[in-house]
Amino acid sequence: CFVQCMVLPLMMWQCGIAPMNINPMIGPYPDALNYWGAKNAVLIIEDGEFWRLFTPIFLHAGLIHLVGNVMVQIDAGNRWEKEWGSFIWMIIYIGSAFGSSVFSTCFMPDNISVGSSGAVMGLFGAKLAEISLLCLEKSTNVKELAGERSRKEQACLVIGGIVLVAAMSFIPYVDWAAHLGGMIAGFVLGAVCFSFKIRSWFFMVIWFVVGVGSTMALYSAGMAYMYNDVEIKEELRDVCGYYQQYFDDYECKCMLDEAIQFGSWQFGGGDNNNNGNSGD
Repeated sequence: CFVQCMVLPLMMWQCGIAPMNINPMIGPYPDALNYWGAKNAVLIIEDGEFWRLFTPIFLHAGLIHLVGNVMVQIDAGNRWEKEWGSFIWMIIYIGSAFGSSVFSTCFMPDNISVGSSGAVMGLFGAKLAEISLLCLEKSTNVKELAGERSRKEQACLVIGGIVLVAAMSFIPYVDWAAHLGGMIAGFVLGAVCFSFKIRSWFFMVIWFVVGVGSTMALYSAGMAYMYNDVEIKEELRDVCGYYQQYFDDYECKCMLDEAIQFGSWQFGGGDNNNNGNSGD
């Protein structure tokens, strides 16, 4: 959370704040997001910028987006880190972030997107997997019955959290594919990590194998589809020029080298081609 809270102000200081009609989240221009490491399908697939599958979790579209994600992470994220341990929590968080970016690249390749909400959805997915696995066992004493009631309450909180994050799926520069991909990735990773909580050795091994197989199949299929079947927009190499097609008042303030290369920015006070009327 600390890194995320530091990066957004730095982006806004370096690259400026976009008008509300361009970014209603009170944040920087899209080219600033791209410059700092947003998911950009053409750069990931064709230019080999594999790190962009991880860096979006440190970026947010604006103050509204940041506050929403940080509140969820401080609440649910901190509680589950104490419950699971930092190592398991980190595996699920990073693995879900990767899965969310792959899913987003596959199904929304024409969007620049950022945010940690895909990883947060992975935490919810993992918790759902944990609850589902433990619910398969029959309670035999008072302590286990109390645990069963607690899991039912947790399930309601998890579903509520999923609905809350899903509601943010359609704001600018955030996408539903990342949220769905993160939740699915978190669920299969949770099946692996929490299969060891099952008392029966037989069912523990069964669910561990199912979890590992599902995880490998999910990531392998996602990567194969991403590199072989996704149709990408070459225009997104020049994010400035791309967004100038849709916004007359769009200013290129961060990706200066790329903008100069593609001709969507020129010297002389940062004026854009055709006085800003050229070129998500």
